[in-house]
Amino acid sequence: MAQDPFPELAPIYKDDVVARVDIVLPPDSLDIILAPGNEESDYHFHATFMFDNGSTRDTIENVGFRLRGNTSRFSQKKSFKVSFNTYESGRKWYGVEKLNLNGEHNDPSVSRTKICWDLIRDIGIPAPRASHVQLYINGDYYGVYANVEHIDEEFAGTRFGNKDGNLYKCLWPADLDYLGSDPDLYKLMNGDRRVYELKTNEDVDDYSDLAHFIDILNNTSINHLRCELEAVFNVNSYLLSIAFDILSGNWDGPLYNKNNFYLYHNEATGLFDYIPYDLDNTFGIDWFGVDWSHRDIYSWGNPNEPRPLYWRIMQVQEYRDRFSFYMNRIIEEVYDEDALFAKIEAMRTLIGPLVDDDPYYPLDYGFSQQDFDKSFEEALPYNFTPIGIKPFITNRINATLDQLELNDISPIISDISSNNPSASQEIAIQTFVEDDNEVAIVKVIYQLNGVGAVFTEEMYDDGMHDDKESGDGWYGAFIPPLGTSATLGYFIQAKDQNENSDRAPVCGWLKLAIGSSSVSLAVNEFMASNDTTIADEAGEFDDWVEIYNFGSEAIYLGDRYLSDKSDEPTQWQFPDIWIQANEYILVWCDKDEEQGDMHSNFKLSADGDFIGIFDNDDNLNILIDGLEFGPQVTDQAVGRLPDGTGEFLELIATPGSANDIASSIKELVATTVHYRIYPNPTRDILFVESDQVLAGHTELIVMDPLGRIVMKEDWRDRMMLNMGHLPNGLYFIAISEGGRLHSAGRVIKQ
Repeated sequence: MAQDPFPELAPIYKDDVVARVDIVLPPDSLDIILAPGNEESDYHFHATFMFDNGSTRDTIENVGFRLRGNTSRFSQKKSFKVSFNTYESGRKWYGVEKLNLNGEHNDPSVSRTKICWDLIRDIGIPAPRASHVQLYINGDYYGVYANVEHIDEEFAGTRFGNKDGNLYKCLWPADLDYLGSDPDLYKLMNGDRRVYELKTNEDVDDYSDLAHFIDILNNTSINHLRCELEAVFNVNSYLLSIAFDILSGNWDGPLYNKNNFYLYHNEATGLFDYIPYDLDNTFGIDWFGVDWSHRDIYSWGNPNEPRPLYWRIMQVQEYRDRFSFYMNRIIEEVYDEDALFAKIEAMRTLIGPLVDDDPYYPLDYGFSQQDFDKSFEEALPYNFTPIGIKPFITNRINATLDQLELNDISPIISDISSNNPSASQEIAIQTFVEDDNEVAIVKVIYQLNGVGAVFTEEMYDDGMHDDKESGDGWYGAFIPPLGTSATLGYFIQAKDQNENSDRAPVCGWLKLAIGSSSVSLAVNEFMASNDTTIADEAGEFDDWVEIYNFGSEAIYLGDRYLSDKSDEPTQWQFPDIWIQANEYILVWCDKDEEQGDMHSNFKLSADGDFIGIFDNDDNLNILIDGLEFGPQVTDQAVGRLPDGTGEFLELIATPGSANDIASSIKELVATTVHYRIYPNPTRDILFVESDQVLAGHTELIVMDPLGRIVMKEDWRDRMMLNMGHLPNGLYFIAISEGGRLHSAGRVIKQ
């Protein structure tokens, strides 16, 4: 699946305006939701959802609507959940299945949650997006709410590139203390819910991965903790989260209150990733009588109860030093008074008038508009607001700088990845390296089949070794083709100018299977969101993939595999069939094998996914052909032109036969005029320029892959088009002159 740890805010989370959200439902349904005694009900009532931020206006019928939260369920200002997929399975709105509308009833600024999520994004921690909205229910104004992205499998898929791993929601008293080796021990209950609640793969209900992680975290000796923990947990990312918790005064997470976080078992890396959650008790909100703005950063955790995720990690000197390095960098680059105060003031100005009209704002604690204004600058006369947001930030910066113990660190190596090459292809290795001094050298060390000679390739941050931009900290290297089947073991080694060095993984080797295959099979066409295009034998419109044999001989498929996970090549085995030369076959990706031999045990994700054909066991299940793709448009096919070997384009769906494009596009004629089209891809604004003046009346025409004209403008030698209203996908640009359409090029709209 395509990975985007920091996706754009999109219309849902646009934060320079306060969108209006309307919920319309039968009055008796609303009465039931709000009736005393129903506070803990999770029943979704049928409702209509309307959204208007001034530029995006949508109405969605038949959504689910209910209360959400913990203490907020019993407050006067309730929090709510909107579910787009409860009554229409699989439905999403701008890529999300649910919205969390949080009342922020105990925050007089109604801003702490939004400040936190913005800060987390700036620090570089994958986490939910957020904005402020005005909530109306049946036409009545319910006040200013925080609109926070829901954490679920869709969230995991976007941030980590896969969504089938175990996702655990961890609520009080989730201290990650060791309970024993039996995985079922971690299914302990608190009231009517599990402390570690599995939100994906509930039918399997296997807690073995969580039990293993907790065992290593608690029971490994400190001297060996790096070796063992880094094999199961993304430590570097979590160190950033520790820094965030301290800088925001977030005592309601795992460090102090054993509460409010998620753990996702990332299938791409095999590691658990930490995800923050529920950040309203921050920036000075306090219920314990603790001065969070001055608390020692090296003694932050609860001192009286097990908090292994803080105390054990901080016992490792390398981690303590990395944490200090991260903390210092965040204060220098992100947690800066001038920058933060400017953002806070803009937020205050934006929502202030709306808070003034919020009828529920004063009901829980007696907050007034004056309290809203003062909450940013000073303490308020309530037992949980001893300091304003700005003074908290100032105190926290000064205290942190006084407490910081900065030691010279070794290079920090993270985010190691590789391609899936055959024996005849180069092996591309990539990693990110950072240091408090200049990095001197980065190398990949590798060995074949675990024996014999050890080889070295230097890695470069020059923009020419699959390493992103020059000088950005990303390093890449190309290992020459092996020319034979083998298991490549490798690790990354880095050294800085002070001769400090480190390696990743700390222990052992990463493994990459390299095989040799000349099989002429191709993923030729697919559709990851099929609503009306083609139905299977049961009349169902499911995802599908077309396989094509572009060779001259028949190929046996029965010992080969299809998978939507690059690291699980044997996910679905083809049936006992042959595919003839130049034959096309269709596989239904519907996770419904009972419907027939050509129905796989997985589905594709319209938000982006991977699909690949893998060779037989004798050839180490190497990748024969595959691709990662991004978000897909419903009923839009993507296929190769020419068949089998060409690049992927958005096409007219031709499942089971040769690919084609619209005849009107094929009729576009070449021209001697050179057109410059940029940026390409584009998200909204597109510039089109020609290198010469065109005589006569001309028009610029934009066509989709079906040949439909979607935009038309009078031609000028330099034009700016706003394509923001068009669906994402491929478009063809043509110039009409003298009754003929001249091809100017094509553009991808993202």
